[in-house]
Amino acid sequence: MTEPKARERESGRAGERESGRGADPLPAELRNDEIEVEDFVSPTLPLSHSLTLPLSAPAETEDQRLDLFLVSQSSGASRSAIQRAINGGDITVNGKAVKPSHRLSAGEKIEGEIPESPPIEAVPENIPLDIIYEDDEIIVINKPAGMVTHPGAGVVSGTLANGLVYHFNRISHQPPRRGGVSRPGIVHRLDVGTSGLIVAAKTDRAHLSLAGQFESRTVLKSYTALVYGIVKEDAGRIEAPIGRDLRSRVKMAVAREGQGRNALTLYRVVKRFDEFTLLDVEIKTGRTHQIRVHLAHLKHPVVADSTYEAGRANTIKNARLRAAITKLDRPFLHAARLGFAHPTSEEKMEFTAPLPADLQSLLDAISGAKAY
Repeated sequence: MTEPKARERESGRAGERESGRGADPLPAELRNDEIEVEDFVSPTLPLSHSLTLPLSAPAETEDQRLDLFLVSQSSGASRSAIQRAINGGDITVNGKAVKPSHRLSAGEKIEGEIPESPPIEAVPENIPLDIIYEDDEIIVINKPAGMVTHPGAGVVSGTLANGLVYHFNRISHQPPRRGGVSRPGIVHRLDVGTSGLIVAAKTDRAHLSLAGQFESRTVLKSYTALVYGIVKEDAGRIEAPIGRDLRSRVKMAVAREGQGRNALTLYRVVKRFDEFTLLDVEIKTGRTHQIRVHLAHLKHPVVADSTYEAGRANTIKNARLRAAITKLDRPFLHAARLGFAHPTSEEKMEFTAPLPADLQSLLDAISGAKAY
């Protein structure tokens, strides 16, 4: 390994490759379960990169890469966006254009800005959609695991938004303006590995109504989760702020008091097994990876969650169950219930989606274990 490559690995590139998304370790799809409130107000609001320039390179940054230093100073700008700005001459060091790999010297003055990237348009694609409910105002979809909600960093096709645009065109329905071209009508997300229910608006009026309900936390969002270990309490709550994991940019973590964003998760035991517990989990906030982070914090990580389980599957005594968990290539997490008020009639509506085949198969595999 050459010396520059070694330095890059020490600076965190190994963690970025772990995400499978190259230089953008946390794409928009993974940033939040709910789309930010500001997005509801205007689909053309600029993206805040949360990076204040100019900066003076402190002594401890000596010989550090420019792009990695700026990533460490930003709470919103991705490394790829920063690299584009440096390569385009929008960010300079001591008034001169440099490369992203420029090695800093203490006291160097970093100036410039990160230009806004144009939104990625969700082009129509004939993607089969499991439609649970649809009327003139809303559509409720049962999203499969592996499908990204809308185009973002590294993903431009095959998303739920692509399928929705095609569906709207097929039924001669104009997509709502709110949400923008990349996420027409979409007011909340699910992680790519999470299956289950998503509601989308078919009109701007419906979009505003649903957005207000998500903002006021009146939407029911209930998940089925299988976790490691025996959860002793029949029910409980986890109230702990969530922020970026300081040791890995591809992970979130419970933050110290006064840091991160407030998050509240409620859980109820559905069934206990010898080495697992099946939970009904309701989230009152929509933070990135909230359920997975909170349950891992409780020492009961979600089964088959390769990001937060930390090798817990290796502790399972039954070889057949270990193999079944290994076969499951995503977390055992399913958005099973979704409830809200209809945008026009204000009727209370609640929808359910059964466990998909891959999760049901794992439950079947542990059905021989002693339940109590």
